[in-house]
Amino acid sequence: MSRPPEGRLYFRGGCAIRQIAVLPYRTLGSGVDAPIQILLITSRGTGRWVVPKGGLMKGLAPHAAAAAEAEEEAGVRGAACPTPLGSYRYRKRRQSGAAVWADVDVFPFAVTEELDTWDEQHQRERRWFSLGEAASAVDEDDLRALIRSFGAREFRAAASPARLIGAMADKMASKTGVNAMFAWFQKLMPQQSQFFDLFEKQAVTLVAGADALARLAQGGPSSAQHIREIEEREHDADDITREVLQTVRRSFLTPFDRSAITSLINTMDDAIDEMQHVAGAVSLYEVADFEPEMRDMAAIIVDAARLTAEAMPLLRRIADNGHRLHELTERLVRMEGHADEIHAQGLKRIYLEANARGGREADALHFLVRQEMFKRLERVVDRFEDLANEIDGLVIDHA
Repeated sequence: MSRPPEGRLYFRGGCAIRQIAVLPYRTLGSGVDAPIQILLITSRGTGRWVVPKGGLMKGLAPHAAAAAEAEEEAGVRGAACPTPLGSYRYRKRRQSGAAVWADVDVFPFAVTEELDTWDEQHQRERRWFSLGEAASAVDEDDLRALIRSFGAREFRAAASPARLIGAMADKMASKTGVNAMFAWFQKLMPQQSQFFDLFEKQAVTLVAGADALARLAQGGPSSAQHIREIEEREHDADDITREVLQTVRRSFLTPFDRSAITSLINTMDDAIDEMQHVAGAVSLYEVADFEPEMRDMAAIIVDAARLTAEAMPLLRRIADNGHRLHELTERLVRMEGHADEIHAQGLKRIYLEANARGGREADALHFLVRQEMFKRLERVVDRFEDLANEIDGLVIDHA
């Protein structure tokens, strides 16, 4: 077979080849506005900034193959969400000089460990960038758009209603001298701002709990520490929920219907409660190792918490942010469906393995414990779907 001429674009089977990649990220700080950083590496050929990527691997799911590439190329480990963030296309140049189109599926990858040594450390440079810097550093337009959408800082509320009313009051007072009416409004508005502050604070507990849950699912000697972290975040969430409920009773003016406020905060509280139930099962059954499907579900929970943390500040100006909120809730619902599939696959696999070993009593007990763990993880993801529905309801009513 003759080789394509130098520089000619060609395809396998008439279409682009498929690759997989991760978007490695970390959050600096614990607030909903804490900056997100993206890890990029240099390509071996041109030295340009890229994300860790490679080809599909036999026997590995796409996100698992992408995680393996991240460890090999960038020296990082973490939780790879099985639901892709999106995809981009680029021209891959071969040694012959020919080029192919490559379609790359990109998976969110919450970095939990940076290795001191790794396979390609002498062939590549790795560096953490801010979202804006990372988007500017890469060449591909679609990848740039994916990075910019990750966290979507441009959608964050620029000002709370309380500050907007206050600014209006100052302006009106300077022209008309009618301070009394706006002073009355200003006394009421901080209560509205307080609700948003508490929603965002609750989102922080979800992110911290999900991060600890993902680390717990990776196994290792620090399980007790991760369990304590989840328990502490669950206690924090209870306190925040209690404060919201008390504030609802005290407040004359609320940003949303009172039942919508209590339903939203209780659903968030239910999510961290279910994380605590997972941690409790790990402690009760002394689970030391986790099925790969369990780690995948934990990674979905991490990304669901990240999306929740982005969504909460957008509620301050829900009419302006309705489109972005719908995008976030749509992804949450899609991830829940993916988690259901992973749950079913994991249960089937461990059931067949138990049968293949003869169905001994020890195997049956092992299966029951694993079944319980899968069920509890599924409940966590279900609560995030419930949360997506709560947010969609607010958007319908107010946007």
